[in-house]
This record gives sequence, C-alpha cells and structure tokens, in this order.
Amino acid sequence: MIKIFIVDDDQSLQRLYALILKEAGFEIIATAINGKDAIEKYNKLELKPDIILMDHRMPIKNGLDTMAEILKINKNEKIIFASADITVKEEAKSIGACAFLDKPFKMQQLLIMIRQIVNNDLIMEH
Repeated sequence: MIKIFIVDDDQSLQRLYALILKEAGFEIIATAINGKDAIEKYNKLELKPDIILMDHRMPIKNGLDTMAEILKINKNEKIIFASADITVKEEAKSIGACAFLDKPFKMQQLLIMIRQIVNNDLIMEH
C-alpha cells in the first residue's frame, strides 16, 4: 500500500485529502500543520512515506524550506508540491519536487500523479 504524508496548515483540506486518498486505497501515515511539525514527524517515522504532499504557505516554516530540509535527510524522498502560489513552481522543482500541483486542483489529478510517481512514470524536467 502506498504511504502518504500530508503537510498542510489547512486542517479541513488535510481531512479532505485523507478521505479521498484512503478511499483510493492509499495509507495516510502522518499529517503535519507546518514545516517544523513536518520535519519533527518525518524524523520520527519508522516507515518513511512513498509520497509527501507538501503545501507552501504555512506558518513557522514554509513548504520550500521544509522540502529542502527533508531532502537533506533523504535525497530520494518523493514530494508533490501543492500551492496556489505558482511563483514558487520553478524553485520547488529546482529544489527537488517530483511534481507541482496548482491549487485548486482536481483530486483525480493528484491520484493519477501519485500513481505515476510511485511507478516511476513521472519524471520532472529540471
């Protein structure tokens, strides 16, 4: 089963993601409400996620900084960056995001993207 870690400060959006991802057969192994919380939880996870769904605009530590820090811990971590702020798209990809979703997006897009990344069918051009 594909393991997902959701990082988003919008808790209603976290619940929506979790509901839809579980329905699609994925396992939510952790959620975090900001970047600092995400890094602390990531370090404590015995089983690392297959995919991290990362928001950008969050209090305490934003998504770009959080992603950079997680990739220092594990350079092979697969992160889908999701943000309404498309000005950070190129930077997210250059730091190491596997994919970038412009919010709002269709949940079907997310499900397809997760499956493609896990099956190594989606390669970002850097």
